[in-house]
Amino acid sequence: MAHTELDLRERRAIEDMLNAKLPVSKIATEIGRHRSTIYREIKRNGFEDNELPYLDGYYGVNAQKFAEARRARRRKLIRLEDLRTHVIERLKTGWTPEQIAGRLEYDGQPVRISHETIYAYVYSPEGQSEQLARHLPSRRKKRRPRYARRPRGQVFPPDRSIHQRPDHVNTRETFGDWEGDLMIFERAQGSMNVASLVERKTRFAVLFRNNDRSSTHLMNKLMDVMEPLPQPARRSITFDRGFEFREWRRLQSGIGTESWFCDPQAPWQKGSIENLNKRARRYLPRDTQLAALSNRNMKAICDRLNGTPRKCLGWRTPTEAFKEEILR
Repeated sequence: MAHTELDLRERRAIEDMLNAKLPVSKIATEIGRHRSTIYREIKRNGFEDNELPYLDGYYGVNAQKFAEARRARRRKLIRLEDLRTHVIERLKTGWTPEQIAGRLEYDGQPVRISHETIYAYVYSPEGQSEQLARHLPSRRKKRRPRYARRPRGQVFPPDRSIHQRPDHVNTRETFGDWEGDLMIFERAQGSMNVASLVERKTRFAVLFRNNDRSSTHLMNKLMDVMEPLPQPARRSITFDRGFEFREWRRLQSGIGTESWFCDPQAPWQKGSIENLNKRARRYLPRDTQLAALSNRNMKAICDRLNGTPRKCLGWRTPTEAFKEEILR
């Protein structure tokens, strides 16, 4: 089925059902859309008034106007003849959309557009009538969906599966093998989250606040946290297949740490981090105001978790067990 944008009738139906306090999943079923479409629609086209916040909400007619204005911005290459001519000339000389968009300021163009706008025009009916796609390096007649260009099989290849993980990691014989995850909080916190790590043998926990769910940002912070440890203390990390971890290769090249991945929908395969997250929720409930959490707060929570005796460690604390391994 071809992608079609929500229309005014659907937006009015969403408004009515929100006013009736129906859950988003029910609204999605009623109008025949995926629930993520409804969540995105409410977030992108909701009305906000800083001076009169009690008027905030979702209004179908307003949402339609917001969507039409956004669509008009996307169609700059149809409305602006000089810009369109400039872009087409560069495409025909072999430039990529990224190169064209990046050079607009240097080329004296008064209007800026992104490379995605250029791709959208190339594959639009107008661009296809001019056969612009043949000038792209890939020369595809159709563009693959934006979020399906990197199949998950390539992001998390079979040789990184938890089933290929060495036995000494599975049995906790060696020190330096970790599990990692993200603790997610209420939507009001935006993209803020807390990254959690636990060393499998000693149950030593590391928690740090993460202000961005992008994989590159997360991996950079993770490397900053792990790099001070000696190499034997950071041999590997096991993650789930969340897209926050898709830049896992950076760990191998950056700090020499291998990555392993659980099967889809199988969180029990990294039971240590699931257990840690459950313990940490005592101090970090889902409604925690993450912006108010300082590094000192995070360290205090880690110290409490790591200073608690554990039966599986012969009643030693994770801190004591971790120090013993480091000093060996």
